[in-house]
Amino acid sequence: MTRRERLIATLRGEPVDRPAVSFHEIGGFIINPDDQDEYNIYNSPSWRPLLTMAEEKTDIIRMVSPVRAQSHLAWDGSDHTGIRQKYVIEHVWEDNNSRFTRSMYRINGKELTSTTRRDKELDTVWTVEHLLKNSGDVKQYLQLPDEIFEERMDINHIDEQEKMLGDKGIILVDTEDPICAVAALFSMEDFTVFAFTEQELCHKLLEKHARYIHKRTEAVARDFPGRLWRIYGPEYATEPFLPVKFFEEYVVRYTGPMVKKIKEYGGYVRIHSHGSVRDILDHIVKMGADATDPLEPSPHGNADLRMIREKYGKNLVLFGNIEIADIENLPSDKFREVVRKTIADGTFGEGRGFVLMPTASPYGRTISERTFRNYEIMIEEVERI
Repeated sequence: MTRRERLIATLRGEPVDRPAVSFHEIGGFIINPDDQDEYNIYNSPSWRPLLTMAEEKTDIIRMVSPVRAQSHLAWDGSDHTGIRQKYVIEHVWEDNNSRFTRSMYRINGKELTSTTRRDKELDTVWTVEHLLKNSGDVKQYLQLPDEIFEERMDINHIDEQEKMLGDKGIILVDTEDPICAVAALFSMEDFTVFAFTEQELCHKLLEKHARYIHKRTEAVARDFPGRLWRIYGPEYATEPFLPVKFFEEYVVRYTGPMVKKIKEYGGYVRIHSHGSVRDILDHIVKMGADATDPLEPSPHGNADLRMIREKYGKNLVLFGNIEIADIENLPSDKFREVVRKTIADGTFGEGRGFVLMPTASPYGRTISERTFRNYEIMIEEVERI
């Protein structure tokens, strides 16, 4: 089978020649190791062999935004229409090997501000000041006109990526859901308290973001039908952050319509949720999802892969279960044992499908020999089946 054929058969629950293997963001994101931008960690020579192995050996699941051409280093907000400029002012500066971005929202004479930091040595962005700090800020934010969130939707860049990918893999349309958009406006501590104590206001925020996210989802699902999607954000309504009852309120109610619309156009939906997922799997199945990831094992999560395969494997394709900490830290002989057990558990008995995949990816500038070797073992173990 080609890599593309293997992944499509996995999603359909059809027989495959071997389990698929993905390195998640590595091979998933479009990365240019030749880009000499100081913030591009992937131009470090230690990254190149791993990026090459992902392109040549893995079953690539290319993650592409539904509303903008992908740039892994930065985004200038250009997917929004011009009205945003009337309300939001951004200032970018550099200090001590970091790039800061401060956003100021001016709403009816009042200001809300947030600040992010990106370091040269790490491929991640930290929010050092969140936009919403209290209920008063929420009420102010809700006065923003919905037009501020209107997006320019053009799937040409997705078509281009799919053609470039060819038989090496498939495209994954990568999108947040309403709870992700809302929770990101707060610190995690503030969001947890807000979502628990201010449920009416929380629903108003979710409804506001659901309007443009649902519109986007339907447009892209219609114009780019039959593909795999990943929806991220449901983990904000899982334990230990919120009791399971809030998953029904804040995820099923607002993310469920996204799943339904994607499937109406023949697409497949993968629900992304870190952490404690065992108690939300019934809800994920209820929404009609086709797959879930990354199924973190203990101690970072509570995913017993064999148990999940037995109980939910006929409904869901299971992605993941290889902890990134194990890839970076375990001696290769111990890591090989982990991979073999994961493959055995993920393919145990009857089930729709399994994709061996890490729960996350390295985000530092240097890839160690141990890390590279452990990624290589993932390839070796699926190919020996």
